Amino acid sequence: MPKPNQSIAYQGAPGAYSHLACTAAYGDRQAISCGTFEDTFQAVRDGRAELAMVPIENSIAGRVADIHHMLPQSGLFIIGEHFQPVNHQLLAPKGATLDGLKVVHSHIQALGQCRGLIQELGLTPQIEVDTAGAARDVADAGDPTHCAIASRLAAEILDLQVMREDIEDEGHNTTRFAVLSQNPNDPGTNNGPVLTTFVFTVRNVPAALYKALGGFATNGINMVKLESYMVGGSFNATQFYADIDGHPDSRSVQLALEELAFFTTEVTVLGTYPADPFRQSHE
Repeated sequence: MPKPNQSIAYQGAPGAYSHLACTAAYGDRQAISCGTFEDTFQAVRDGRAELAMVPIENSIAGRVADIHHMLPQSGLFIIGEHFQPVNHQLLAPKGATLDGLKVVHSHIQALGQCRGLIQELGLTPQIEVDTAGAARDVADAGDPTHCAIASRLAAEILDLQVMREDIEDEGHNTTRFAVLSQNPNDPGTNNGPVLTTFVFTVRNVPAALYKALGGFATNGINMVKLESYMVGGSFNATQFYADIDGHPDSRSVQLALEELAFFTTEVTVLGTYPADPFRQSHE
C-alpha cells in the first residue's frame, strides 16, 4: 500500500484522464483509483491519500456535473489547479484493422468530442461510464471489431494498439482540475498570482446578485469564473461558485468580500492557491 503522504486519489479506472493529470502534475506520487468522486474525497478524509485530483471544467463540455455541489460538502480545501490537454486516441486490440472496426466505446463527452472520426469510419458509438473503463472492456473482450476512445496511458496500461492518434475535433480540448487536501496551503500574498475560490448564496431580494458583485468591480478584482446552481431542489435558493484573481488578505479583496457578505446569507472560501502558469500562456 502506498504511504498517504506519497499518494494522490482520482476518480476513474487506471488510464483515465484524471489518472493522466495525476502523473503529469504529481508524477512522484502513487495514483490511487477510486470508483466515484465521493470515494475520491473519502480517500483523503480517511488519510489513505494526501491529495485528490478532481476535474472542474472542460474547455468544450463546460463544468463537470456534481462537482460544484460536492466540493462545499467535502470538507476539503483546494490547494492547486492543473490544466490537462485532452488528446483522445482510438484504441483497439492487437491485430485489429481500421477497416474492420464497427463499434466504438467511450464516455459520452469523449464520443461527442470525436464526431469527425466516428463519422469518417462509420462507427456505431456505445456510451460507457468512463473512457478508461471503456478501454478496459475492449481489452477484456478482445473483439477486433470493437474499439475505444481513451488516453494513451490507457493504451499502455491495457496493452491496446493506437489505431489513430489525437482524434479530438478541437485542438484546444483541455480540462481544468482542482487539487484537494484536508488542510489549506495558503501561498501568501507575495508568491506570484493566486486564485481564491468560494461559494455563496445571495439573499432572495431584487438585484441581490448585482449588488453582491458590485464590490469586485469597484475594487478592481477580476472574477475568473462564476457558476450558479440550485440548492436543495429549491427554485428560489441559488448558490454560486466563483473564482477570483487575488488573495483574501489583500486590501482590495477584503473590501470586495465584505461587500459580498452584506448581500449574502453565507460565504464559504474553498481555498486560496497558486494560479497555474497555463493561464498566463493562454491569455
